[in-house]
Amino acid sequence: MTFHPKVIDLTLDRVWRLLAALGHPERTLPPVIHIAGTNGKGSTQAMLRAGLEATGARVHAYTSPHLARFHERIRLGGRLIDEGALSAVLDECLRANGDTPITYFEITTCAALLAFARTPADYTLLEVGLGGRLDATNVIDRPELCIITPVSIDHQQFLGDTLAAIAAEKAGILKRGVTCVVGPQEDTALDVIEERAARLGAPLLIHGQHWHVAEERGRLVFQDETGLLDLPLPNLPGPHQIQNAGAAFAALRALGRGEGAEAAVTRAEWPARMQRLRTGPLPEAAPQAELWLDGGHNPAAGHAIAATLAKMPTRDTHLICGMLNTKDVTGFMRPLAAHATRLHAVSVPGETATLSATETAGSARAAGIDATEAPNVATALAAITATNPQARVLICGSLYLAGAILRENG
Repeated sequence: MTFHPKVIDLTLDRVWRLLAALGHPERTLPPVIHIAGTNGKGSTQAMLRAGLEATGARVHAYTSPHLARFHERIRLGGRLIDEGALSAVLDECLRANGDTPITYFEITTCAALLAFARTPADYTLLEVGLGGRLDATNVIDRPELCIITPVSIDHQQFLGDTLAAIAAEKAGILKRGVTCVVGPQEDTALDVIEERAARLGAPLLIHGQHWHVAEERGRLVFQDETGLLDLPLPNLPGPHQIQNAGAAFAALRALGRGEGAEAAVTRAEWPARMQRLRTGPLPEAAPQAELWLDGGHNPAAGHAIAATLAKMPTRDTHLICGMLNTKDVTGFMRPLAAHATRLHAVSVPGETATLSATETAGSARAAGIDATEAPNVATALAAITATNPQARVLICGSLYLAGAILRENG
């Protein structure tokens, strides 16, 4: 992080150059499943990994950003990369790159690909960092499978300010002749994905056309041309996880690993996605409260969180929220107004792009939520439980805030 800027500069030239200097590890990876989309990439990857591993497969996985430790980004054959292996591949990339400019995400992605290429596995799950077409992960000539989860408005300063433009960037991961599982999409986004797929001859498995998924009588029901699955609801909370599970099932069946479907919904783990906090200093400070953590930060995530809260038992619900100045803050908060008793605004610790608590509180009021300010999460939690010890408290608004909570809460 000292050597390379933590900035976003979408291009593949620097990545191609470094991969060439490293001997092209991207050409010798275990079969790759490439995952793009605005929301649901991480959850879908977690379910797919759980399903594949249940069939006996060894699975590499790459995701970003990390929450508590960088090592979370690189999973080798089912286990997080250890300190020695991480240091070795980072050092090798630094030496190969020399003094040539390259960004933090680019060089760390190359390090991950190097580690994956040198470790035997059956599959490599690559999650796009931002967009798709020019993302540093988009260097695989022929993946085994692609997945595009729901596309919505986010990162407009990099991807474009219309849904069609953003969908075009996500669809940039499509490759000639390679099947792509497509999650639920608005018509505008789906039109763009279908048009690019047609040009490339890439078969699509589209939600609502080739596969269907829904909750029925407290069960998850999935159907495609192969047949019907009747499974438990996902252990990852929230109605939106139904569609993520559907994409994972479609992918498992496309890979010939459909027998892993039940494990995909019962064994998946993905922190800071409506994660219940039960142990650590924060729950101990509020033993009667119900504490939740979510890193969602765009309007689609706001709707998903609202839908999750709507299905929970009625309870006085307070939000502790910190957000970055690059996000549609009011758009994120507006769906939550019907469920929040009050929002307690904080700044995101250690982030220069954080909104101040004053700005976040102002956005909450604009979204129709009663709001106050707090210097930090612990103070906000103490204020909430002083008047309502049994409140439901959701800490939300940023993956960076979620990461800080996970580090501090042990």
